[in-house]
Amino acid sequence: MLKIDVHTHILPRNIPHWKDTFGYGGFIHLDHIDACSATMMRDDGHRFREIEDNCWSPERRIEECDAAGVDVQVLSTVPVMFSYWAKPEDGASVAKFLNDDIADHVARFPKRFVGLATLPMQAPELALKELERCKQNGFAGIEIGTNVNQLNLSEPQFFDIFAACEQLGMAVFVHPWEMMGQADMQKYWLPWLVGMPAESSRAICSLIFSGVLERLPRLRILFAHGGGSFPATIGRIEHGFNVRPDLCAVDNPHSPRKYLNRMYFDSLVHERSKLEFLIALVGSDQIALGSDYPFPLGEETPGSLIESLDLDDSIKEMLLHGAALNWLDLDKAEFVAS
Repeated sequence: MLKIDVHTHILPRNIPHWKDTFGYGGFIHLDHIDACSATMMRDDGHRFREIEDNCWSPERRIEECDAAGVDVQVLSTVPVMFSYWAKPEDGASVAKFLNDDIADHVARFPKRFVGLATLPMQAPELALKELERCKQNGFAGIEIGTNVNQLNLSEPQFFDIFAACEQLGMAVFVHPWEMMGQADMQKYWLPWLVGMPAESSRAICSLIFSGVLERLPRLRILFAHGGGSFPATIGRIEHGFNVRPDLCAVDNPHSPRKYLNRMYFDSLVHERSKLEFLIALVGSDQIALGSDYPFPLGEETPGSLIESLDLDDSIKEMLLHGAALNWLDLDKAEFVAS
């Protein structure tokens, strides 16, 4: 059964020391420990994360995919690389560098990889230029953060980017980053455990309440980590909309529940009951296999949770590849050997 993993992250093997180029810091580079491991470092000397060569080597990724039975990975950058805080032209240069690396992997292994581009969202005009360039270079979509320098995705300056994605047929993958309140909850890894799920709900509610999803009905948008806390709190969100329309319905008169069939989610929810709940809420045709490969909060064997459920093969096929193909607007024949 074909497996397409929509949520995987990749980095270039060698990342420039952007501080030397741009004259200011905050950027990530890799300090290679040996041929198979490296440390992601901020240029202020702060260690971000230890990684292995499966984070940059397509050959290693394919080897591990084969062992796990994954046929296709959708590649996107590690969110810390978004660099939305950088000066506009510098952010555009970083995005172009990261996107060219992904494009190279896809060109070399077109049946194994699909590319999602990153954009300099802090500069919408430059983001639109990079979006159009990446469309021409064969990317299937983009990856963006749940906020841009703490601005919600509902802000008017971002609408043209979403509209261009709809017009160009580019899928949108929304991944949490720069979690609100993270400075106040550094202990116990709470930004990743509490902040990330809340960030996804923040992004979804912003796009619903602002009317972005209403105005762009053909936008194909997918949210990481099963939509974070949004699916579990849709009842509260809908109730708030109903009882306080003066606060919630100011830009869009329609109930949040209307948009459940407008969104895709990945399957990375870590427990059977949560995945069963998500399937009951939105349907298997809106849930795509996602593993967060190759990081520790991900699913060690991609698709194992889906395969553990007592479901008809047709539903499992939808979860393992059908929804992904619909979201990406791709044909299964592109990845199946003739």
